[in-house]
Formats: sequence, C-alpha cells, structure tokens
Amino acid sequence: MSEGYYKRYHLPHFGDIAEGSGELAQKFFDYYGAVFAEGALTEREKSLIALAVAHAVQCPYCIDAYSQDCLQKGADLEQMTEAVHVATAIRGGASLVHGIQMLEHVKSASM
Repeated sequence: MSEGYYKRYHLPHFGDIAEGSGELAQKFFDYYGAVFAEGALTEREKSLIALAVAHAVQCPYCIDAYSQDCLQKGADLEQMTEAVHVATAIRGGASLVHGIQMLEHVKSASM
C-alpha cells in the first residue's frame, strides 16, 4: 500500500472507529465476524471472495488484509490471482454491458 492518502498504520486501528458510536461499531463487528465464520463456505473461500471484492471496490486496506488472510488460510498465489481475475471480469463486464445503451443510441440516431 502506498503511503499517500491511505495510511498503512490505519488498518490495525480499525476498531477505533467505535469511539464515535460504540453500539453501532459493535453491531458491525459482530455482523462482520458472523459473515466470515465457517458456514456453507469455508473461511478460505470467504477470504478469496473478500480479496476479489477488495479489488473490485479498490480498497487498499482490504487488499492488504485479505492477501494476508488468504495466505494464512492456505490459499496460494494461483487461487488468489484467479479471484482477482473474477473481480476484473465482473467489473469489465459491467462496463461493457452498458455498451448496449450506446449501441441503442447509435442505432436510433442513424435511423
């Protein structure tokens, strides 16, 4: 993570956000913990999903956290790279599908 706007040292202090509203922070962190607990998906699978989403939303904190978490949960570079490519395909597809709107405008303007 670059040391521009995002500061690497902020991530370990994420829990400090409770200073403004402890009750809401506790609800969020309880929910967060429940979401990432073992369920129908393994913790490793959830971590790979989180890594992909982190890239889709371009969160450097999440990319750092879930790169480390994926490795700790036994994912390898190939699996992590595939997860990032899934996010890339979804983002690219979301942009490209809007090309249908452009195509309709071009066709209607050409009539």
